[in-house]
Amino acid sequence: CVQPSVPPVPNYKLSMSIPEWLQAIQTYMKMLQYNHTGTQFFEIRKTRPLSGLMETAKEMTRESLPIKCLEAVILGIYLTNGQPSVERFPISFKTHFSGNYFHHVVLGIYCNGRYGSLGMSRRSDLMDKPLTYRTLSDLIFEFEDSYKKYLHSVKKVKIGLYVPHEPHSFQPIEWKQLVLNVSKMMHTEVKKELEKFARDMRMKILKPSSAHSPMKERSRGKSLSPRRRQASPQRRTCRRDKS
Repeated sequence: CVQPSVPPVPNYKLSMSIPEWLQAIQTYMKMLQYNHTGTQFFEIRKTRPLSGLMETAKEMTRESLPIKCLEAVILGIYLTNGQPSVERFPISFKTHFSGNYFHHVVLGIYCNGRYGSLGMSRRSDLMDKPLTYRTLSDLIFEFEDSYKKYLHSVKKVKIGLYVPHEPHSFQPIEWKQLVLNVSKMMHTEVKKELEKFARDMRMKILKPSSAHSPMKERSRGKSLSPRRRQASPQRRTCRRDKS
């Protein structure tokens, strides 16, 4: 049988603008296609260190298999690494439709005073958004409007922190620094919370909320490594073992 053609991984060229580069990444992800099979081809454990998730992203580019929303976020981070002007952060949605709850995640992008997103979805307007939104709340409300077209009501929005551009970081991604029960909040209240959070993000004053860690770890502040070992007792449980 004929092997399907493998889409080439996009390379950043100096002649490209950032919006063009993001478009090239999104086009690549669309060429991989959305995974409708019901089988997850790549295991993504959210508590893994960034370095491990970047290895999985490399595997995605080698295998060229269809992906879902969570894999698209990891791949988007991998492909935008090394572009310090492009800040990346996860945006998660919990929605309700016809008696069921649904979860979705995209990669929020902030660059040159504008917001946008990268991602994958069954719905073309629930994934990538152009880098044109002046505020984070404008971007979130755009997603909310898109959901309304499919009769989904947004219940919760979770915003994570900027993901470091250091691909070998042992820090896990902070997925839900801000959690908003938007269905129980006024529109103006949601906007106010999002704008305060976005401002703090831009000023880089937020620290991981340590959701996976015990309370005593939280007060300690800086060191992430003890937390990481507790959160992810997988293959690379403790680097000290190797020495």
